[in-house]
Amino acid sequence: MLALANKIVIVTGASSGIGRATAKLFAEEGAKLVVAARRQAELDALVAEISDTDGTAVALAGDVRDEAYAKALVDLALEKFGGLDIAFNNAGAVGVMAPLPDMVPAAWHETMDINLTSAFLGAKHQIPAMLERGGGSLIFTSSFVGYTAGVPGMAAHAAAKAGSIGLTQVLAAEYGPKGVRVNALMPGGTDTPSATFKTPESRAFVENLHALKRVAEPEEIARAALFLASDASSFTTGSALFADGGISITRT
Repeated sequence: MLALANKIVIVTGASSGIGRATAKLFAEEGAKLVVAARRQAELDALVAEISDTDGTAVALAGDVRDEAYAKALVDLALEKFGGLDIAFNNAGAVGVMAPLPDMVPAAWHETMDINLTSAFLGAKHQIPAMLERGGGSLIFTSSFVGYTAGVPGMAAHAAAKAGSIGLTQVLAAEYGPKGVRVNALMPGGTDTPSATFKTPESRAFVENLHALKRVAEPEEIARAALFLASDASSFTTGSALFADGGISITRT
């Protein structure tokens, strides 16, 4: 049986990388998808790929920092498919990397808005729709940065991602009694277009930070997201799930 048969899902950051791989995997597992990102053309290409393999998806482009967009995604799920069961709030960005005294407030706020405010706005509109269905699974993409490691120059990113862990825990406690599970997914280095390793030397450095001595393919992180989305994790809530190749525990 398909793990997400007839489940209705929103995936943000779906135009590339982890979000795109997750959307394709969820479709293969029977989900009906609303895919979201800033770039309409890339979303349209993703929908076409999903349709070519007999999956079901619709796309809506926009900015996850905009509350009207967060609401519109939920409204689209309700209009096209009749509800919402799962939301993977994956959109995010590293943001400006700089020593804190050199960081201008605008750069700080932009990083916080992309990574944390967007999670708040998504959940604000997704949770009521899930409650109408008797429960659901809410997932945020967080990071080991700010949780198990401090990386120089990444103060804003770390603060935002650590904030998403706090948000996860509070929402899990608030809505667990009503059947909504809330978890954070913690990827390690992943081979995506937005990856910070741009040269063979930087890639080798990042790979060596992991216990597995490599970075992930997006599909590997997608399988961890599938676990959190599906009934396989029916007793998992309020957790920060590592899919990080052991970067959090490696000191060699």
